Amino acid sequence: MARTVLIDSGSIVAVLHKRDQHHAWARAHFEAFVEPCTTCEAALSESFFLLERARQGEEALCALLERKVILLGFSMADQLTETLQLLRRYDDIPMSLADACLVRMTELIPDAVVFTTDSDFATYRKHGRQIIPLITPY
Repeated sequence: MARTVLIDSGSIVAVLHKRDQHHAWARAHFEAFVEPCTTCEAALSESFFLLERARQGEEALCALLERKVILLGFSMADQLTETLQLLRRYDDIPMSLADACLVRMTELIPDAVVFTTDSDFATYRKHGRQIIPLITPY
C-alpha cells in the first residue's frame, strides 16, 4: 500500500544525529522507506537549528534535500487560515508551527503517515476527530 511519509523535525534530527536517543530506531525506518519523505519549511527550520550541535548535521540535511530524499510539500501561504486554526485549537499543548503544518498536511494528503518522535502527535487529530497514522517509537 502506497503512503506518503511526512517527516517531523524530531525524526530528521534522530536520523542524522548519532547521539539522539531515537537514532537507531529512526535510522532503521528511514533507510527502509522506498519513497522520499515530505516535510514543511517549519520542520526544516527546527531541524537545522537542532542540528547545529551535531557534527556535520546541517550538511547532511542539505544533502538529503539536494538529493530529494526529503521533499518540501507544503505552502503555508496557501494554508494560512487552516494552519492558524490548528495552532489555536491546540494552544493548551502547545502546538508548534511545524506540528500545525504537518497536521494540516495530513488533512490534505489522504494516505499520509507522520514519522515522528513527538508524542504530541498522538493527541492531534486531522479534520477535528480523525486519528493521524503515525510511525513513532512510543
